[in-house]
Amino acid sequence: MGLMEAHGYHVTHDAENPQGEIAVVNTCGFIEDAKQESIDTILELAQAKAEGRIERLYVMGCLSERYLADLEAEIPEVDGWFGKFNYKQLVEDLEAHPLAPPSMEGSDYSDEPEVITPRPIGKGWERVLTTPRHYAYLKISEGCDRHCAYCAIPLITGHHQSRPMLEILDEVRWLVSQGVKELQVIAQELTYYGVDIDGKQHIAELVEQMADIPGVEWIRLHYAYPAHFPWDLLRVIREKRNVCKYLDIALQHISDHMLSRMQRHVTKEETMELICRMRREVPGIHLRTTLMVGFPGETDDDFRELIEFTKWARFERMGAFAYSEEDGTYSALHYEDDVPAEVKQARLDKLMRVQQQISAEIEGAKVGQVIRVIIDREEGDWYVGRTEFCSPEVDPEVLIPLDEGLVIGQFYDVRITDAEEFDLYATTQYE
Repeated sequence: MGLMEAHGYHVTHDAENPQGEIAVVNTCGFIEDAKQESIDTILELAQAKAEGRIERLYVMGCLSERYLADLEAEIPEVDGWFGKFNYKQLVEDLEAHPLAPPSMEGSDYSDEPEVITPRPIGKGWERVLTTPRHYAYLKISEGCDRHCAYCAIPLITGHHQSRPMLEILDEVRWLVSQGVKELQVIAQELTYYGVDIDGKQHIAELVEQMADIPGVEWIRLHYAYPAHFPWDLLRVIREKRNVCKYLDIALQHISDHMLSRMQRHVTKEETMELICRMRREVPGIHLRTTLMVGFPGETDDDFRELIEFTKWARFERMGAFAYSEEDGTYSALHYEDDVPAEVKQARLDKLMRVQQQISAEIEGAKVGQVIRVIIDREEGDWYVGRTEFCSPEVDPEVLIPLDEGLVIGQFYDVRITDAEEFDLYATTQYE
């Protein structure tokens, strides 16, 4: 988007009601549901092109990186296909086949995310914010070297490549200068940061230096890996007031049978000790994890073990999904997808019912507490905010009456007045 803006194109992000003459679909190729959503979006926009509502349609991202030839044959209405990293080629194609940018005369863009002037980052990268101005996602590396049996990410993104630390810190300073207060630090494998540079994990050092930059109010970390966890990161989370006591660490399963077949390189005992140590060294930490059911060979005993583990761990945040076979992965090549779909769904439903009860108890225990929140938006009769324990889009939100006159993007201390399974209610008006 930054490159397009720099070349004179007015770029907006609205998948529901696209406006303009050129549409670019950035696809996902990770799991079946995401792939289907990508394809459905392409087909919808192909129909929009046929009806004359848009003039040109481009597709890029992970799906076209993996299935380029098949997609070209199946959906000829697309004007150009590009892989995950082909930003420059896309812009070159636009330049080679010029189309006048859409007129902004008479248009109302007041409901769109604020577009901030692009700024070059590192090796010619440019940055546009599509989030609310007060927070941003910050990717510190690309790719993954873990090669879990079920995962197609290494096939799509290639080997882990860490961004230079100075480049990341420079981007943080620029984001702060634009009004960003909260950083969602992301990578396919956060804790591996730096290993490809000098063989050492540098994530703790990076986060500590980010935390020392004036204006950074919150830093939230996604996505850690349980094997070879960098313990010094816990010290940074504990000691730095602006590093959220929050960690997203996908565990996938707990039975040694499943962990071995998944090629996770960690055991049940090591996983449980990891959780105990995290809670011991960072009191109050909220852990988010992702669990998988229905992986090839998962038995009733394996699933019962997963349920008991979930009850024991009491994750503050948890998502789960049923295994889907991904082309080219180890499990697709070497295992039979032998757990019936109805069994996968039944296990998924049961697991989420267990977590629903845990979440209700954890959130309910916050009633009466005074907690710092940041306000994201207005919605209906409420301001919608988040605590340090909540990432945008996926975690519980805090609802505050609209008549309290708050400011979006600002922090407030609120008292929690009520709780539901996945949301809190609060007020700034208390003594």
